Amino acid sequence: MSASKLLTALAAASLLVACSSDPETAATGGGGAGGPTASSIRPGSQEDLRANVGDRIFFETDRSTVAADQRPVLERQARWLAQYSSVQVTMEGHADERGTREYNLALGQRRANSARDVLVASGVASTRIQVISYGKDRPEALGSDEGSWAQNRRAVTVVR
Repeated sequence: MSASKLLTALAAASLLVACSSDPETAATGGGGAGGPTASSIRPGSQEDLRANVGDRIFFETDRSTVAADQRPVLERQARWLAQYSSVQVTMEGHADERGTREYNLALGQRRANSARDVLVASGVASTRIQVISYGKDRPEALGSDEGSWAQNRRAVTVVR
């Protein structure tokens, strides 16, 4: 076998070894570029909040009252914030694309305030929560359909 064929064979073998995956990782979907794994998430971070608690709640059309089915997310957030007492957050209020910019900014503000109020009622100091409205300016989902609008009617808790 010539030296170049030997080097080619060794390079191919090296590639196969480098590309093989750990059966555990392949079975669980862990690792890789798919996102942070549980062991790589820093406690008290935005990723921790999102992965282990939930960082957003959703609202009905033209509503700013926190629905009963959304309260558990905020209650988990309050417990998480109690555990990480130095963490401060911003509550972002969002709306879907329908309506005027001014209407949606006001609606987003009411949504953020309602979510903040539930956290405060659950024991989180109001001084730890900043509130901002983005109205319809920062959609989560692009599209002019009910599915997109539902994703955009939200309040998101963001670690500062």
